[in-house]
Amino acid sequence: MMQKRVISLAVPAVVLMAINGGMFKRDKIFKGPLVTIQVSDIDKAMKKIVEMGGRIVEKKMPVENMGYSAYFKDSEGNVMGLWQDLE
Repeated sequence: MMQKRVISLAVPAVVLMAINGGMFKRDKIFKGPLVTIQVSDIDKAMKKIVEMGGRIVEKKMPVENMGYSAYFKDSEGNVMGLWQDLE
C-alpha cells in the first residue's frame, strides 16, 4: 500500500503587498497561468532579459494606480510576467 506524504509550507500570516492575480482571455501567447516576477525597475529587467536571449511579448504598461506590468518569453519559450510597484 502506498503511503501519502504531506508537505507543509510556512506562509506569512500578513501579506502587505501582492499582485493578487488577474484575469485575461487565453490566446496563442497567454495559454494559462503565468509566473510573475516583482522587480524594482521593469525597464532594466526587460533590457537584461533581451540581452540574455529572451523576447518581450507585451511592453511595459500601467496598471491603474498600482504599478506596471510587462510580459516576456525566456530563451526556453516560457512566457512570464514582470511587475513593478508604483513608488
